[in-house]
Amino acid sequence: MKVIISSKNINPSDRLKETIEKKLEKLSKYFSEDIVANVTLVGGQKGRQKIEATINAKGTIFRAEEDATDIYTGIDRIIDKLSSQMSRFKTKLQRKHKDHRDIDFSMVPEVEEVPKTEVIRKKTFDMIPMSQDEAIMQMELLSHNFFVFLNMETDSVAVVYKRKDGGYGLLEPSY
Repeated sequence: MKVIISSKNINPSDRLKETIEKKLEKLSKYFSEDIVANVTLVGGQKGRQKIEATINAKGTIFRAEEDATDIYTGIDRIIDKLSSQMSRFKTKLQRKHKDHRDIDFSMVPEVEEVPKTEVIRKKTFDMIPMSQDEAIMQMELLSHNFFVFLNMETDSVAVVYKRKDGGYGLLEPSY
């Protein structure tokens, strides 16, 4: 597994980079060698750092983030979260990747508790073409955290969402 480390408002030491690579090496046994892990370190206020890790395994994305005062503890929690995700969804992932060699499922530990994935409620709605600003307004009027809409600029389905930092995000498909 290749590890790419980026940072914002923090200058990671060589020791920190080595620790991140060493910890992620524990997860590399689950993947083929050409898988890439992206780790982002963000320095914050009051000595808090944010660590984000994303592993894109040929269409299946594993992602974890952690806020911590001790960055090394945060890295340990990230590794635990990623391992837990792999264990909880092992059976579903095996079905999806049965003919692929990107993930080695024999190495993924079993989990005793299977997550509940039953759809509780289904909702349909009309897709009205609108701008991003109109979609954000609709989301706020509905007091929702996200809003699905037909983006009139791209003529495709998109999602606006409220970010933890108070800003907004936009999700659009790429073909």
